Amino acid sequence: MFKGHPKGLLAAALSNMGERFGYYIMNAVLVLFLCSKFGLSEGVSGTIYSCFYAGIYILALVGGLIADRTQNYKGTIKTGLVIMATGYIILSIPILATAGNTTWLLSLTCAALFLIAFGNGLFKGNLQAIVGQMYDDFEAEAAKKGPEALKEAKDKRDAGFQIFYVFINVGGLIAPFVAPVLRQWWLGTNGMEYNAQLPALCHEYINSAAAMAPEALANLQQLMAAAGGQVADMAAACQNYLQIFNEGIHYSFIASVAAMVISLVIFFFSQKMFPTPAKKVAAQSVEYTAEEKAAMAKEIKQRMYALFAVLGIVIFFWFSFHQNGMSLSFFARDFVDSSAVAPEIWQAINPFFVITLTPVIMAIFAALARKGKAISTPRKIAIGMFIAGLAFLFLAIFSMMKGYPSADAYKALPIAEQMANKAHWWVLIAVYFFLTVAELFISPLGLSFVSKVAPKNLLGLCQGLWLTATALGNLLLWIGPLMYNAWPIWQCWTVFLVVCLVSMGVMLGMVKWLERVTA
Repeated sequence: MFKGHPKGLLAAALSNMGERFGYYIMNAVLVLFLCSKFGLSEGVSGTIYSCFYAGIYILALVGGLIADRTQNYKGTIKTGLVIMATGYIILSIPILATAGNTTWLLSLTCAALFLIAFGNGLFKGNLQAIVGQMYDDFEAEAAKKGPEALKEAKDKRDAGFQIFYVFINVGGLIAPFVAPVLRQWWLGTNGMEYNAQLPALCHEYINSAAAMAPEALANLQQLMAAAGGQVADMAAACQNYLQIFNEGIHYSFIASVAAMVISLVIFFFSQKMFPTPAKKVAAQSVEYTAEEKAAMAKEIKQRMYALFAVLGIVIFFWFSFHQNGMSLSFFARDFVDSSAVAPEIWQAINPFFVITLTPVIMAIFAALARKGKAISTPRKIAIGMFIAGLAFLFLAIFSMMKGYPSADAYKALPIAEQMANKAHWWVLIAVYFFLTVAELFISPLGLSFVSKVAPKNLLGLCQGLWLTATALGNLLLWIGPLMYNAWPIWQCWTVFLVVCLVSMGVMLGMVKWLERVTA
C-alpha cells in the first residue's frame, strides 16, 4: 500500500489514527451524552454539538495561521495534542448533574469541548499540510529524473491522501464501541440494563413528575422495571440510573486521553521524517526574481478562486454528511431497534466502509487512469454529491413507506407501538454505505485538491480554509434536529437530498474551469 509513496506517510497516518481514535470515542456519544447527562432537548444539545463541531474546523484556520507565521508546524501539532488531552481529562471527571450544579457543570463541559476543538485546530490542518509538503518534495525529486517520473509522482498524490484517510478511519472504526461497552459494563456491575429511552424519561420525571403525560409515565415505569427491577421510589431510581448511566460514559474519555498520548509519542519519534517548511521556503525565496514572482501572481490568483469555489460546494456536503452525528444518531436511537446494538455503535459503520471500500475505489480510479479515462478531482467531487443524495433519497422513501411521523410524535406513542414499527438495522447499513462512498469521492480528494492549488507559503492556511468550509457546514447541523422533531421525518431527509443535488449541479457547471485551473 505504501510502496512508491514518501517514507513519512505511514508515520503521519499512524499519528493521525491515534488522535482520531480518541476524538471519535467522544464524538460517537457527544450529542446523546449531552441529552442523557443534562436532560437537554435534541435541539439544545444539537446546537452545542454544531458549535463544537464548527469550532474544530474554524480553529484549524487559526492553527494554520500560527504554523504558517512561525513556520513551526511540528511544534504546533504537538501543542495541539497536549491541549486536546487536557480537554478529555476534564470530560472524564464523573460528576452527577443536579438542579444545583447544572449551570457551572455544563459550562465546564463546554470549556472542555473548547479545549478539544482548539487543540484539534492546531493539530488537524497542519498535519495534513505536512502530508502535502511531503508530496511537494516527492514530486520535486521525481522532476529531476524526467517528465515520466514526475507524472508518476503526481499521480501518487490522490492515492496518498486516500491512504492517509483510511488510517483516520481505522481509529474511527474502533472508537464507537468503547463508550457503549464501558457504559454497559458499568450498568451491569450495578445491576442495571441499558435502555436508550430511559435517560430522557428520567430527566422528565425528576424535573416535572406531576406534569408528565400518562403515556410517558407508563413508559417510564415499564422501562425502569425492565432495566432495574421493581421501583419503590421513582425519583431516587431515576437519579441513580442517570448517575450510573453517565459514569460509564465519563470513564470512556480516559481512553481518549491515552490515545492522545500515544499519538504524541508516535509523532515525537517520527518528526525527523517530516519536511521542515521554514528551510524550504527560505531556499525558494532566493530562486525567484521579482519579475518571475509577478508572472506567477495571476496563476496563484486563479488557483485561489478555484479553491474558494470548491470550498463553497463542500459546505453543503458536510451539512448533510455530518448528520451522522446528529439527526442520524437520533434516528438510530428513536426509530431503529437498538435492543441488541447501542445507537452510538452505528457510527462505526462509516469508518468500516471507508477502510473496506477505499482499496476498491482506488483500484477503479487507477484502472480508469491506465485506460486514459482518468476522472479529475473536481468531477469526482460532483459525483460524490450525487451519491450522498442517493443516501437521503433511500431514507426518505423508506420513512415515507413506514409512515413515520415527526420524532416528537413517535416518542409519545406507547412503547409497544414504537417497538412494533421500529426499523431494522439494515436500513442504517444502506444509508451509511452511500454516505461513505460519497465521502471517499469528496473528503480525501478535497484534501489532495487543496494541496495542489495552495501557494507553498500558505499550505497551513489553505488546509485551514478547507476545514473552515467544513465548519460552516457544521454550523448548520442544528437545523437537522429541528426538522427531525417537527416534521414527518421523510421531509427532513428530502431537504438533505435537495441540498446534495443542487450542490452537484453547481459543481458540474464549474468542472471545466476547475480542470483548466488545476491542470
